Amino acid sequence: MQTIILYIGRDTEITVVMNRLLNARPEWKGICVCADEEAVAVCKAQHIDLVLLGNGIDHEEEKALKASLLELRPSLKIIQHYGGGSGLLYGEIMTALHQV
Repeated sequence: MQTIILYIGRDTEITVVMNRLLNARPEWKGICVCADEEAVAVCKAQHIDLVLLGNGIDHEEEKALKASLLELRPSLKIIQHYGGGSGLLYGEIMTALHQV
């Protein structure tokens, strides 16, 4: 069973890289978007296991986005992705998925 991970970021180039990294592992399916409206639509359309918030999302946007996503699914795990190599990304994701 694949873990479906939604990445939301504002930088198109980084979003493309994140898409490649998330989909490089067969146990993950990455969906990467740049707009909040797209993120909400994805969450409405399918089950998301984890949301990664990327670069360029300011504090107010983050609060509104989290509220919208958690309204759809209150138990959704949402974490900040701080960048770095694929090892750091893997660690962030595995830590988030295994938190109770």
